[in-house]
Amino acid sequence: MLEKETEKTDKKSLFEDYLNNVVIFKNKEVLRPTYTPSQLPHRDHQIKTLASILVAALRGDTPSNILIYGKTGTGKTAVVKYVGKELEKTGENNEMPCFLFYLNCEVVDTQYRLLATLARHLGKEVPMTGWPTDQVYEEFKKSLDSEKRVVIVVMDEIDKLVRKGDDVLYNLSRINADLKNARVSIIGISNDLKFTEFLDPRVKSSLGEEEVIFPPYDAEQIYDILEKRAEMAFKENVLDQSVIGLCSAFAAQEHGDARRALDFLRVSGEIAERSLSPVVEEKHVREAQEKIESDRVVEVVRTLPTQSKLVLLSVVLLSKERDNNISTGEVFNIYKEMCKEIGADILTQRRVTDLISELDMLGIINAIVVSKGRYGRTKEISLSVLPNNTRYVLLEDYRIKPLEDFKLSFGAQSLLVNTF
Repeated sequence: MLEKETEKTDKKSLFEDYLNNVVIFKNKEVLRPTYTPSQLPHRDHQIKTLASILVAALRGDTPSNILIYGKTGTGKTAVVKYVGKELEKTGENNEMPCFLFYLNCEVVDTQYRLLATLARHLGKEVPMTGWPTDQVYEEFKKSLDSEKRVVIVVMDEIDKLVRKGDDVLYNLSRINADLKNARVSIIGISNDLKFTEFLDPRVKSSLGEEEVIFPPYDAEQIYDILEKRAEMAFKENVLDQSVIGLCSAFAAQEHGDARRALDFLRVSGEIAERSLSPVVEEKHVREAQEKIESDRVVEVVRTLPTQSKLVLLSVVLLSKERDNNISTGEVFNIYKEMCKEIGADILTQRRVTDLISELDMLGIINAIVVSKGRYGRTKEISLSVLPNNTRYVLLEDYRIKPLEDFKLSFGAQSLLVNTF
């Protein structure tokens, strides 16, 4: 009994110690991507454009379908949710029911799941698996048309859904012909300008009736966004003067990504708090950048297809020998040996070169085309990430794991994957 009481006391004192530490945050949630602010600086044009299209819903008409493009962190989702809230509020005041149903197609990535989720938004109990898709569609349609209303279906990361087929888009873009009371409009959000190439021409024409582009923020605009958000997030006088400027500069380098800037600011604050610093300083921002970049690389490497992982492991292995000037041919030769070792299909050298270009675009490697005179052109490749960390992440994959003891000879030298 005494032991249990002591244990409880120990646990309590452990958390009390942390609770009594320096607290610099006032409301950390305003720095997270899920937060929708009441004001969206530097997006007036996009807000007004969306409002001018969606106002048709308040008259009981069907608004045009909209495709929204822009890189990550340019305010696409925040603007759509903000305009949607205003639409719902105005609709309620004017006795014209309007609803915005938000779906993330990275999660809701099949026709069945999408229709089932929409049906659930309307209060219909539809299982997430088990019914014929036609039945789910009919249940959704019946629930939708049970009263007069306009529903805006927002599909964030719509390209993730399209790659698995566009049947659901075809059905939804034509559903109004079967409805007597309700109206449906679609808003698709994507950072991939080319995703419509996967669409059936009929779907493409009806889905892209209107297009809205979100340009990247510049450093000044990001600074402005961070300044406003920092006032809500932090207590007074806890931010060093250089912090917001440095976060803005880092994010502007990454294509004007405001979401990344907010991450820099939040993680900087967390690092300062954990180190018991009463002020967030420049050094905390630099630590935050390293941590966020490391986390990003790990996530990117984990989600690579197997063939890309094999190509990357070849580069990692060669980088143990030398830091740069790795040629495409050298990578291809090691890649082939690894494929044979684990029984994977061997791609052509041209395709491996394409995979190298993709890894370059992701920022994991640097690949520069150089001329070898009469021997033609090749790519000189170097690793942009830490080889040890990358190797550990690659070997987490059960398909790559057998290559842990992989050995290749280079003249008199031999190189093992597990010698890092």
